[in-house]
Amino acid sequence: MTHRAALLPMAVAALAALIPATEAAETITRFEASESQSGDLVIASVTDLDFMRPLISAFQHDNPGISVTYVEDTSNNLDASVALACADRSFLADLVISSSIAQQVRLVNGGCAREIDSPVLSILPDWAQWRGELIGLTYEPAVMVYNKAAFVMDGPPRSRFDLIDLMRQSGVLNGRIATYDIEDSGVGYLFAFQDSTEASTWGRLIEGFGRNNVATFCCSSDVIDRVADGRAYIGYNVLGSYALSRAEDDPRIGVILPDDYTLVLARAGYIPREARNATAARAFLELALSPQGRSILDGETRLLTPLSGPGALARLSGDEETAFRPIPLSPALLVSLDRAKRARFLSQWRKSVTPPNP
Repeated sequence: MTHRAALLPMAVAALAALIPATEAAETITRFEASESQSGDLVIASVTDLDFMRPLISAFQHDNPGISVTYVEDTSNNLDASVALACADRSFLADLVISSSIAQQVRLVNGGCAREIDSPVLSILPDWAQWRGELIGLTYEPAVMVYNKAAFVMDGPPRSRFDLIDLMRQSGVLNGRIATYDIEDSGVGYLFAFQDSTEASTWGRLIEGFGRNNVATFCCSSDVIDRVADGRAYIGYNVLGSYALSRAEDDPRIGVILPDDYTLVLARAGYIPREARNATAARAFLELALSPQGRSILDGETRLLTPLSGPGALARLSGDEETAFRPIPLSPALLVSLDRAKRARFLSQWRKSVTPPNP
């Protein structure tokens, strides 16, 4: 045990060194305590603040003496920051929440987290927790978004098979498909890697992307914006929480849960080993999965939870038979981060998706 513990900082430092440096993109928002301050909770996350604000408000209502500092960053930047903090044994945040769950599992597996030690673990399904240190807070499907005006006549594709067939029709979707840049987006890479292991459609899908000059972006919001204004007709593998929330206010957008299978992500949180306020971090996690927190996540944010998400998605899709496939929080996710496998996978993506230079 002693030898293993001694090796952990070295291992995490080596992993951090493999993460490419990117430009700083973090934004920091501070929510002051409403009463005499008794503590501070620092949350580092990739989740858009608008989606977390209701949960932060509920937390501070219950804990009026605690200020909250919310640090929002891209998934790769956040992963690099927390990996380096872990290796240096320095403080970065009291709670880390990310949709890039393979990176989360790697950090927890590398000794960067502490036990959550909360009754909330007993109510979560096994796939939504790992080692009592990492827990899934949300239940977010990977969806297709579409521009309703573009599919008035025949309707949008309902599965990957439909999308592949549509991409084969000359010119229909050329330059009109948007998805993640999987080299820039941790969750985009995760969804793509999971697609490649789930079904036989992966090769045909990315070949179709290449033939149709797919446009790639770092973030769900960029893809959704492009679909909304008609520059793209289809957005592929978009986080359903963002898509469903946006579609409620924007009649130009439709959302599809693919009926061949729908991947589901549990945005995961852990308490770093060097957390200064682990008690507040634990309370925030417990709030998120409490009846009050579930009401917030299932309602206005559309993030859903692992406890209520399956039923909620079945109602949204109108189809109880939709094949939801949650991605388990487990060491199996580390396969996608293996350096050689990642290089091969990205090479295949580039060859298929990126048009050759003229």
